[in-house]
Amino acid sequence: MSVHKTVTVEPSDAGQRLDKYLAAHLDFSRSRIGQLIAQGRVTAGGATITEADHKVKPGAIYTVSVPDAVPLDLKASDVKLEIVFEDAHLLVIDKPAGMTVHPGPGHADDTLVNALLAHCGDSLSGIGGVARPGIVHRIDKDTSGLLVVAKNDAAHQSLSAQLAARTLKRQYLAVVKGVPKPPAGKVDAPIGRSAKNRKKMAVIKGGRAAVTHYKTEDIFANAALLRCSLETGRTHQIRVHMAHLGHPIVGDAVYGRKGKEYNFPRQALHATALTLVHPVTGKVMEFHSELPEDMRELVEGLRE
Repeated sequence: MSVHKTVTVEPSDAGQRLDKYLAAHLDFSRSRIGQLIAQGRVTAGGATITEADHKVKPGAIYTVSVPDAVPLDLKASDVKLEIVFEDAHLLVIDKPAGMTVHPGPGHADDTLVNALLAHCGDSLSGIGGVARPGIVHRIDKDTSGLLVVAKNDAAHQSLSAQLAARTLKRQYLAVVKGVPKPPAGKVDAPIGRSAKNRKKMAVIKGGRAAVTHYKTEDIFANAALLRCSLETGRTHQIRVHMAHLGHPIVGDAVYGRKGKEYNFPRQALHATALTLVHPVTGKVMEFHSELPEDMRELVEGLRE
């Protein structure tokens, strides 16, 4: 089955690219509209339009035939989720450490995506033509805390745009080795794939721009609790920047000292705060997550 959506071009919109115009008026991503155009699913005056750069004409009526979203070829798994907020458009999840976000080798059916497929069921709308949860931003398997998930194409487009515009705000709490001086500051250092180890990221010349703000929240004998705010969202950004600063995250076997420090088995990093604009209501929403038990015990042990 298909749903037919129709729009009539106002004189003020004349001359726009067809893909850009339809994306703005139908709440689909521009890439999704491009797919539909390429598939011959856009018509005007009985003629099929196949060029995404076609210039729309005033008074023209464009009809888009949107097919039902195809099921994602992944297993839905009944994995418990800590849901902080949910409505028809998005979910905010408090992810535990140890849960992988996307399926991959060794994690085919126990990931966050598998759990979301089971939880959302029929309420999950098509994203890019596929019935799947829209992972807007990721956090590492062994990092805990908040992340937002889109449930439909329009929400995914809005949240992704906020992420790109740096208006979707994310804060993390991290326990690092040593005490940074100054106690608050900004790390502005480009990040790219390490030339020595392609599985790692590193601060490199010519890498992608990456900015992390940090503030010391508590000081211990040879460690500190930092609040880190992301201005950008590169892979492993906080972990790479803290190591670059000379204060790697406690328990980080990739960017810090190998082995278990302070008997802590993972990087001591928690996504503690998330601020976004609701994609439909326009309301500013703030979410907070306290330190999980393992990091609370780590901090209490360091205080003692």
